Amino acid sequence: MSKNKMLSRTLLAVLIGAAAFGAQAADRGFYAGAGVGQSYVDEGAYDDEDTAFSAFAGYQFNRYFGLEAGYADFGKLEPRGLGTDLEANSVYLTAVGTVPFTEKFSGYAKAGWQRWDLDRAIPSAVGNGDDSGSDPTYGIGLQYRFTDKVALRGEYSRFEVEDADLDLAQVQVRFDF
Repeated sequence: MSKNKMLSRTLLAVLIGAAAFGAQAADRGFYAGAGVGQSYVDEGAYDDEDTAFSAFAGYQFNRYFGLEAGYADFGKLEPRGLGTDLEANSVYLTAVGTVPFTEKFSGYAKAGWQRWDLDRAIPSAVGNGDDSGSDPTYGIGLQYRFTDKVALRGEYSRFEVEDADLDLAQVQVRFDF
């Protein structure tokens, strides 16, 4: 079974499992969501951007702290000159700290670890030539809660890939269970 199929099935199982726990307050409980945005890279032989997608699920322990796991697909990144396109994705686990500004509006920061996967090795000018590995990830965002169950998030994240940085700016929808 390919890595993408296994990751997709695992994420689907997490989402279904989270939904089975039923309704809980937005300050505590399981949540899941999806996002779309723009990925950016400006490292070594690559200087490009593409449409990116993500899916995530997590558990909010209280209104200030949660844990989140997710999958991000960075799309195809084209080289500056000659060369072939590079496809990248990541599976991550982060701790999320939230600061409520009002009852409906909050800011958050997250940091953790990610497992990245490339369709081929990055040229040696950027790293050691691996096509997969583990590195830190971190990001910041703003969240507006429409109801106790639905929120809109704007997020900017950085995914380190060897010595290169993949940035992801996106809009996400979060559903609380």
